[in-house]
Amino acid sequence: MSYPASRPRRLRRTPALRALVRETSLDAGDLIAPLFAKEGIDEPVAIASMPGQFQHTLESLRKEAVETAETGVRAFMLFGVPVRKDAEGSEAWNPSGIGQQAIAALRTEFGDDAVVMSDLCLDEYTDHGHCGVLTADGTDVDNDETLERYRRIAIAQAEAGAHLVGPSGMMDGQVATIRDALDGAGHTDVGIIAYAAKFASAFFGPFREAAECAPSFGDRTGYQQDPANTDEALREIRADIDEGADIVMVKPAVPYLDVVSRAKQETAVPLAAYHVSGEYSMLKAAAANGWLDERRSVLETLMSIRRAGADLILTYHAKDAAGWLASDRP
Repeated sequence: MSYPASRPRRLRRTPALRALVRETSLDAGDLIAPLFAKEGIDEPVAIASMPGQFQHTLESLRKEAVETAETGVRAFMLFGVPVRKDAEGSEAWNPSGIGQQAIAALRTEFGDDAVVMSDLCLDEYTDHGHCGVLTADGTDVDNDETLERYRRIAIAQAEAGAHLVGPSGMMDGQVATIRDALDGAGHTDVGIIAYAAKFASAFFGPFREAAECAPSFGDRTGYQQDPANTDEALREIRADIDEGADIVMVKPAVPYLDVVSRAKQETAVPLAAYHVSGEYSMLKAAAANGWLDERRSVLETLMSIRRAGADLILTYHAKDAAGWLASDRP
């Protein structure tokens, strides 16, 4: 009987052998933890559709960030949820607004020992839930008027202490506008992590509960990308790079791993992928029902995002995943 000369199983026999030839790594330092700060609450509020996640007070935000940092995750993306909302989202650039307070709280806690990022958008702050100010007839988002507000937000977030600002509204020209505003205000050292290819996805649903930002009419297909288009996604990514983005992002992650892979192959800047709320909630629900092993399925999912080419992963699993990775080390 003839037996195979090539036996790949030889290198799978033990954990040490598998680790020796592993092609892709996943570490706590690859992860970014998104956190929500809500104005006007006295204690954290559980997010029903995202088990284990909370709308935080400033103090609980600080505590959660410290606990997360102890696992090795040293980067945070902050979202503010204000009490007062208006048509243009003016609380987004209020120096005393909840978003700026959250940034300042983590900068005070960590200094430069962690990376504090801030989502730069208007949907959490507008009374209509869209990512920009509306046209005069109230039927669409006015791109250029929105950019003027983004300038104000960028400066406010930089002055509060953000290391990186994250424009997520998918407005044309948003990165160039924000870079110009930051530089003009003397914040040349503040970077931009651009939501460069953000798709009009069904997987954002739980986030809209967390950030209280569901649109009051219509949807976001007029400015977020069509899920069918990869060439367009690469054009958007290249445009943001040309406009001055320091890091580009694909959102969501797993349904768009082909975009992540192409972006990594065709660009030379750091690449992030956002493992979004719906992806998180599906894994949590399946685990709660005993259908999946949560630890294994989460780590496998995050590894798939890294394997596709993402340098960084924004994920609500960050703290748990980092803890599991640490416990796996010899």
